[in-house]
Amino acid sequence: MPGTTLRRLNGFDDTPAKLADATLVLVDYQNTYTTGVMELDGWREALDAGAQLLERARQQGAKVIHVVNDGGAGTPYDIRAEIGRIHPDVAPVDGEPVVVKETPNAFHGTDLGRHVDAAGHSDLVIAGFMTHMCVAATAQGAFLRGNRATVVGDASATRALAVAGVELDARQVHHSALATIADLYGVVVPSHDDLA
Repeated sequence: MPGTTLRRLNGFDDTPAKLADATLVLVDYQNTYTTGVMELDGWREALDAGAQLLERARQQGAKVIHVVNDGGAGTPYDIRAEIGRIHPDVAPVDGEPVVVKETPNAFHGTDLGRHVDAAGHSDLVIAGFMTHMCVAATAQGAFLRGNRATVVGDASATRALAVAGVELDARQVHHSALATIADLYGVVVPSHDDLA
């Protein structure tokens, strides 16, 4: 039986955010992750879940912020090229800001914090690509600045990795990242259906 979490030891609230009372931060839903060298396992299902989450947020009047990673011209993260653009299924509409970042933590060196503060909610709902990298780092960034993050598991995805001679499939990497988030940085829900 797993032990207690650092969140519980510190007395942090484990109640998931209410979508209508939170700001939705969609992280790196870029074409980068749907094809080619960085194609993620399960990206289609995660993107579909992300689109449903986005639709619900818009219906409930939640503030929505999109984040993209810019790796520069000629890279798989070139936001000036089709490969680096936000997938059309979750494309921003007028009034939804797009924050451009260059590191995994979307708060670092960007104006995301200003947009979050302007929205007026301390609760954030976070989802996107990749679970173990930019989603986890952004949840940590939210935690460190005093926001309360809820990460949506089925609207996030990642890829297989190897470490110290051990092959981890994408599902293992994904769940390990969610476990790290849930241990301290935020609340994790399996699906957007688990948000009030």
